[in-house]
Amino acid sequence: MKNRMGILLMAWLLVATGAHAAEAPGDVFKGKLFPPNVILKHQEELALSKEQFTAIKAAVVDVQANVAGHEWDIREAYVNIMSELDNSPVDETRVLKFVNAALLAENEVKKEQVAMLIRLRNLLTDEQVAYLHSKHQARQGGRND
Repeated sequence: MKNRMGILLMAWLLVATGAHAAEAPGDVFKGKLFPPNVILKHQEELALSKEQFTAIKAAVVDVQANVAGHEWDIREAYVNIMSELDNSPVDETRVLKFVNAALLAENEVKKEQVAMLIRLRNLLTDEQVAYLHSKHQARQGGRND
């Protein structure tokens, strides 16, 4: 039972944290914010200036540095959770304390990512944003969900 719970918890933590840490949020912003890979994919069409390119690079490097510390916190919480799950009986309060630490770190990662997406959008001109939004709409088939 403990092993099954540990495996389920490990799978949940991997999905909830590390698997998403380097990625921008999915389509939750409905094409109003754009991850750096999308901007760079359309770099030529957008006619990004050297200043824009440099600022985008700096924003990505900055968020990666900030996220790295939180990823260590998530890993530490996971190790503590797994250690606690080896005890019998399992101390629910201690496990939940470590789960909370992992969730807080995950929340900080997401906030860092969203802040970066906002910075990137603010680096773009209205015309560049409109172009990327139109590309997003075309990929979505014009859906506005």
